[in-house]
Amino acid sequence: MTQYLEFEKPLAEIEGKAEELRAMARENEEMDIEKEAAALDKKAGDMLRNLYADLSPWRKCLVARHPQRPHCKDYIEALFTEYTPLAGDRNFADDHAVMGGIARLDGKAVMVIGHEKGNDTKSRIERNFGMARPEGYRKAIRLMDLADRFGLPVVTLVDTPGAYPGKGAEERGQSEAIARSTEKCLNLRVPLISVVIGEGGSGGAVAFATANRVAMLEHSIYSVISPEGCASILWKDAEKMREAAEALRLTSQDLSALGVCDRVISEPLGGAHRNAADTIKKVGRAITDMLADLEKLSADEVRSQRRKKYLQLGQKGLAA
Repeated sequence: MTQYLEFEKPLAEIEGKAEELRAMARENEEMDIEKEAAALDKKAGDMLRNLYADLSPWRKCLVARHPQRPHCKDYIEALFTEYTPLAGDRNFADDHAVMGGIARLDGKAVMVIGHEKGNDTKSRIERNFGMARPEGYRKAIRLMDLADRFGLPVVTLVDTPGAYPGKGAEERGQSEAIARSTEKCLNLRVPLISVVIGEGGSGGAVAFATANRVAMLEHSIYSVISPEGCASILWKDAEKMREAAEALRLTSQDLSALGVCDRVISEPLGGAHRNAADTIKKVGRAITDMLADLEKLSADEVRSQRRKKYLQLGQKGLAA
């Protein structure tokens, strides 16, 4: 059952009426309501196109956070074969907000790492809503080290509101762990591809996305802070999140113009959750294409290209 966002309520009413008509017809076979239902379907389709024709940054935030949007686990299960999960940081614990392991993508061995939010109440609590603790970033560092040692390209799937800011996480060195993970990304001698599949929040995302190529789904977001957090700091009013979302330039289109995002992956009409299988296939093709572009580079060239990319970050937008 589709969950509707706040701005989709008129659409929910129309699609609900069409479903009610069809339910009545199933109970009474003599009823002929297909013409009326088809008219409602057309009206709903037109409304959906209009709603998504020019989404505001805030509405893109809502779509990026949609609870039915495909998550890291869905991508791993659909795109990768022979996935062997690796757990723990060999120091404190295993962080279930971060999953990763060795797998094959189109027959080629890779290391895949990503944030996992969970898809129901139980799994969301277990996964801490995709907010990693220090042990999650240290696990990622361990897996990237392993990939570097064996010459495996690294693929990261980013979907987090940000790193977990709890007391225990801070006591165990949250900031240091994020910094070390970012440093590890920069020093890898193997290709690193990152895809923002939902939310890319603050340093919690940067620690996975300091990559040779950064791709974003069309309605994903990537920013230094959430719109609500930004509004609370700047205006002391979290309700000004719409204005903050505009100011942050957090959409894939904005970040592509700034040179932060290298590739925007289109989503089905209505967002990735309306056709998860199609979205996952598009992400898989994008990852394969980006890896193919980097295969021709030597280990030194891969690292040098990545470092150069981040030294030049923002110059494209400034020149414009």
